[in-house]
Amino acid sequence: MSGEVLGATDGTTDGATDGIVDDTADMAAVSPAAPVPATTAPTRRAAPRRGGPGAARRRSREFALQGLYQWLLSGEDAGVVDAHIREQEHFDKCDREHYDALLHGSIEQASALDVVLARYVDRKTSLLSPVEHGVLLIGTFELMHCVDIPYRVAMNEAVELAKSFGGTDGHKYVNAVLDKVAGELRPLEARPRR
Repeated sequence: MSGEVLGATDGTTDGATDGIVDDTADMAAVSPAAPVPATTAPTRRAAPRRGGPGAARRRSREFALQGLYQWLLSGEDAGVVDAHIREQEHFDKCDREHYDALLHGSIEQASALDVVLARYVDRKTSLLSPVEHGVLLIGTFELMHCVDIPYRVAMNEAVELAKSFGGTDGHKYVNAVLDKVAGELRPLEARPRR
């Protein structure tokens, strides 16, 4: 069963797939994993992506999340965080314009985004895990400012980020919160169907 792909389509319009690889058998044969320091950016648990515009945009979200994670934990200047992320392997394959909008927009507007989120989360946003908080910032930013992205795509991409980088059920929380945020920010698009 080692190396078997367990995923489904990634929610983008280019038809690329997002398979999660089950390597538990291989990991059991090796030594147990060392604990990850709290300041280490989250790492992906998914198989490599195929090319295409949807994949490039998804990578931009992943890199923006890593940058937001670093910023939320360290409080470093956005320029320092940005420079660090741009040094990462495969950064050249992301949609840099979308990455810039997500990272810098989410950092610059974090307070305003948190005000929106505060209406729908069950605790202060500062008490959320940095991964969930970062994903919610990205999702809310896209819902608020990226009107060219359908609300369902913005929500699905945020859920996929939470599945790849977050805790076991973090994606369910992200989905529930962003569903309410979408109802506020995109009322015509997100209204319930009859």
